[in-house]
Amino acid sequence: MIEVQTVDRKSPVLTPSSLACLREVATINLTAGCVHDCVYCYIRGYRNHPGESRVALYANTVEGLRSELGRKRTALTAVYFSPSSDLFQPVPQVLEMAYQVLYLLLERGIPVTFLTKGVIPKKHMRLLAEHASLVWAEIGLISLDDAVRRLFEPAAASVNRRLKQIGDLIRFGVNTEVRVDPIIPGFTDDESSLRELIAAIASRGVKSIAASTLFLRPAITASLRKNLARSQFTQLMAALSATDRMDIHAGNSSVHAMSAARRRRIYDRVQSIAAEFGIKANICACKNPDLANGSCGIAGQWRPSTAIGLPLLFQ
Repeated sequence: MIEVQTVDRKSPVLTPSSLACLREVATINLTAGCVHDCVYCYIRGYRNHPGESRVALYANTVEGLRSELGRKRTALTAVYFSPSSDLFQPVPQVLEMAYQVLYLLLERGIPVTFLTKGVIPKKHMRLLAEHASLVWAEIGLISLDDAVRRLFEPAAASVNRRLKQIGDLIRFGVNTEVRVDPIIPGFTDDESSLRELIAAIASRGVKSIAASTLFLRPAITASLRKNLARSQFTQLMAALSATDRMDIHAGNSSVHAMSAARRRRIYDRVQSIAAEFGIKANICACKNPDLANGSCGIAGQWRPSTAIGLPLLFQ
C-alpha cells in the first residue's frame, strides 16, 4: 500500500548541485522519497526519507517553478530531475505533477534530463517525443533477469518494459543512454550477465552507457539485510568481502566501497564488452573519484548556449 503525503516546499524548486556531473545544470526534486523502493538506494540514508512505500509530494512545485522562471537573470542550461525522486513513480499525483513540470519547461524551450527506472506513461512519452531535441533520457537497468529486478528493485518497471522504452525513446529521436548502476557483486557482475545486458541494450540502438558498482552506507546495509533472504544477504556480503571507506561526491560524503582494484576489474570488463558492441562505457566519477574524472554524462551533453535568454536562479 502506497502512502502519499502532500507538503509545501520551503526551499527553491531549482537548486544547484555539488556533483561534478551536475555542475552545469539546475536540479529539481518533485518528492521526498521514491516508492520504487530499490533496496540499495542511497536515499534511504537521507534525513527526510519518509520510509518504504511512502512519498512526500511537494504540492507547490509547479507554482514555485513558474515564479522562479519568471525572474529572468542568466541562461538556464538544462534542468535535471534527480533520481532520488524518480519522475515516473507509480503514483498518479506524482505522474501528473511530472507532466505539468515537463510541459512548463519544454514549452519554454528549456532542456530537460532525467534518470528513471519507472514506467513512462503514453501521455508523457508523447510530450518527450514532441520535444525530442530538448530531452536527454537515461534509463536505469542493472540486469536482464527480472527475478534480480524484483529482488533489488521491487516496485520499478519490468526489464522488458524498460527495454521497450529505450527503443521507443531512440525511435522518437530522444538522446537516450542506459545507466548500469549499481553493478551488484555476486549477482550482476559476471561476464555472462553483463554481456547479455549490453547486447540487449545495443540491439535497441544505445551508443553509450554509464556504470558504477554498489556501495554501502549503514542505511543501505540495513535495507539489504531487511529485504533480502538471509542466504541472499550472506551471498552479497561475501561477494563484497572487505570494503574501504571512500570519500565521494566532491568529498561531501563517504561510503564503504570495494577496493579500487576490484572495481577497476569490473569496469574493465564492462568497457571491454561494451566496445565489442560499439558502445562507449563511462565510469561515474562522482562515485569513483579514485578511478575516474570528468563527467559520466548523467545530465546530458548540453552547452550553456543551448538555452540563451532563459533564467537561472543561481550562479
